[in-house]
Amino acid sequence: MPTRREFLNTLVRGSILAGLGLLSGALIFRKGKERECGFDFNCKNCPRSNDCLLPRPLESRQMVWQLDPSRCIQCGRCATDCVLTPSAVKCVHVYAMCGYCDLCGGYFKPGTKVLDTAAENQLCPTNAIKRKFVEDPFFEYTIDEPLCIGCGKCVKGCSAFGNGSLQLQVRHDRCVNCNQCSIARNCPSGAFSRVPASNPTLLRGFDQKQTTTNIKQ
Repeated sequence: MPTRREFLNTLVRGSILAGLGLLSGALIFRKGKERECGFDFNCKNCPRSNDCLLPRPLESRQMVWQLDPSRCIQCGRCATDCVLTPSAVKCVHVYAMCGYCDLCGGYFKPGTKVLDTAAENQLCPTNAIKRKFVEDPFFEYTIDEPLCIGCGKCVKGCSAFGNGSLQLQVRHDRCVNCNQCSIARNCPSGAFSRVPASNPTLLRGFDQKQTTTNIKQ
C-alpha cells in the first residue's frame, strides 16, 4: 500500500499531466479552428466560409461583395453602415475617364471662388483627395485611401460636374466579406451584389478586362 505522501505525489503528478493534456488539446483545437477559418489560405474548402467574418485572401474567395457605380446614388451609407471603421468602400480614380480639370467637381465645394488646396475649399471631409499641377490648365487628382471614408461626396460632385471618373468600390484587401453585407442590406438603390472573386471590380464605362489598367493607385 502506498503511503499518504506517495499518494499525494501521485495525485499532484496526475493533475499536472491532466492539465498539460487539456492545454495541448485546447491549442490543437484552436489551431484547427484557425485553419478552418482560413489562416492557412484554404478558404475554398472551408465548411464555414459563408459565415466566417475573418479577413481572407482574395484568391481564396469564390464570391465577393462589390458596388455597381451605375446604380450608386451616393447616399453616404457606405461610410456609416460598414462593419469596419473606416469603411472598406473607397473612392477610386479611373484615370482614363478623367479630364484633369482645373475646376474639379469632385475636389472643390460648389461655388468655390479660389481654386487652391485650402481646406475650406475642398469637398472631401477628410482631405483624402490630393491635387497636383501637371501643366496649364491640367491638374492630377489622387486618392489617399487610408483617409477615404467612402462617403461618396467627391463621386457625386464628379458625376454632376465632370466625367464621372471618381467611383466607389469595395476594396477587398480590407473587406471581411461578410455573409450578409450590412451596407448591401441598407443600400437604397440595390447597388451591391456578389461578383466572382476572380474579377472583383465593377467600373462604370469600362469592360471588366480593362479595369486593372484604368485604375491608378
